[in-house]
Amino acid sequence: MSNENKKNENIKSCIILCGGQSRRMGQDKGSMIIQDKPMIKHILSTLNNEINEAIIVLNDKKRIAKYMQFIDPNDYTYKINFVEDEIKNKGPLPGLMTGLENITGQYSLVLPCDSPYVTKNYINTIFNEINEDYQAIVPYHDSENKLKTSEPLHSIYSKSIVPEIEDLISKDTLHIKGLIKKIETKFVLIDNKKILKKEFRNLNRPSDI
Repeated sequence: MSNENKKNENIKSCIILCGGQSRRMGQDKGSMIIQDKPMIKHILSTLNNEINEAIIVLNDKKRIAKYMQFIDPNDYTYKINFVEDEIKNKGPLPGLMTGLENITGQYSLVLPCDSPYVTKNYINTIFNEINEDYQAIVPYHDSENKLKTSEPLHSIYSKSIVPEIEDLISKDTLHIKGLIKKIETKFVLIDNKKILKKEFRNLNRPSDI
């Protein structure tokens, strides 16, 4: 392995998905003000000193321009890259693909923009589960049905799965859990000790705030 490949293997990336249409909330969730700042900035602050780069996936150039107005890369310890979703309004799977195509390293944590309760402890814990034998690290709630109770939008994925995602999209199979079934996945229990259940709470409706 070359020195450059070794260097890239150690890069910690995070893909933040902001391409949703926010129908239930009625407004763009990532830019919503929660406790005096846009929701996505709670996540960005938590990522400080934990990662090397963040890829923020947005659904069009207009929304990219909007987010660039209130996100100052100088406020963070890592590089921020704003990218436009290649395939729009098809859910998070194309957004994951777009993000993975833009990361520098081999693996990336993926987070939705509406999960402001993720902690540094979770970020460290999930990154420590990376194993080259697996293409995904996926937390789950119930051992009786790991896949059904999994949290695919708070997981780590390898860049190597991009062809699998392309194949699913070509068949209009857009459920991320369908992807998890096809790849080598390591499931990690959400035990409310090492990984807390509250970290997976997201804000979908006005009543959630």
